[in-house]
Amino acid sequence: MFTGPIDVSIVQRARKKGLLDLRVHNLRDYTHDNYKTVDDRPFGGGPGMVLKPEPIFEAVEALAEEGTRVILMSPVGRSFDQSAARELARQENLLLICGAYEGVDERVRQEVADDELSIGDYVLTNGSLAAMVLIDAVTRLLPGALGDDQSSVDESFSQGLLEYPQFTRPAEFRGLKVPAVLLSGNHAEIEKWRREQADLRTQTRRPDLWRKKQTEQ
Repeated sequence: MFTGPIDVSIVQRARKKGLLDLRVHNLRDYTHDNYKTVDDRPFGGGPGMVLKPEPIFEAVEALAEEGTRVILMSPVGRSFDQSAARELARQENLLLICGAYEGVDERVRQEVADDELSIGDYVLTNGSLAAMVLIDAVTRLLPGALGDDQSSVDESFSQGLLEYPQFTRPAEFRGLKVPAVLLSGNHAEIEKWRREQADLRTQTRRPDLWRKKQTEQ
């Protein structure tokens, strides 16, 4: 599943520049039976399968270095947002555990994971998809990963707000005009307009973010 997303665009460039050392490991490589079994039925009954503790424990013990932060991608984890991305971008080593099926054995949460993260309140095929989102968001914050590091500062959520509206040429299209202030060349007024628009957009579209921003100030 990782083939593609980690080999294109910003993540690919970051890897080629040596800014990101990204490796994908298969849990089946840490099993010891002929069938390379990584899952089993849940105790107590119920539908689906659960990832076994043994291969996960062994994988983490083999791969984690001193100071490695082990993160379990899980729907019961805390919400992954831009603040969490910045937090992780400061870490030297991350090890992501991708859940699957009905989840992982609870002992993985209790003894192995340093943190649990969820990318949203919906059901995915497995934690690999969530891990790809996390990898992309964190990689963008690595110094030198973007063509212009200011881009990561101005993006939505970077300041706890949604991003202001963006326009490009032509200045008028089908009767729709670019706001005059953006054509004025007055950088102070442009910056003021952008701040106001970011505030307004956040208030109207994401009142939860706006309330959080106000409590932080």
